Amino acid sequence: MQLKESFAGTLESGDIHIRLLPSDKPGLTINLESSVAYQFGDQIRRVITESLTDFGIDSAEVNATDKGALDCTIRARVTAAAVRATGKDVWAD
Repeated sequence: MQLKESFAGTLESGDIHIRLLPSDKPGLTINLESSVAYQFGDQIRRVITESLTDFGIDSAEVNATDKGALDCTIRARVTAAAVRATGKDVWAD
């Protein structure tokens, strides 16, 4: 799937900023910056990975700056960035 650079989210408390970049390497590279990465980093990475693979993206670089986002917020931000990166509208049938 062809990607262009995109982003979604903010750096406000309770949110996450997701920057999605095309990658020449296979697989997903997730760079996570979070004050709670020690406790929740694996879960944050899992939600990002699941959201992207569900969308059909299996090769990309993700820069995530977490400010305490819940899983539902992470999914929403990753989906918004993926829609912007691909032009694929997930809400249209």
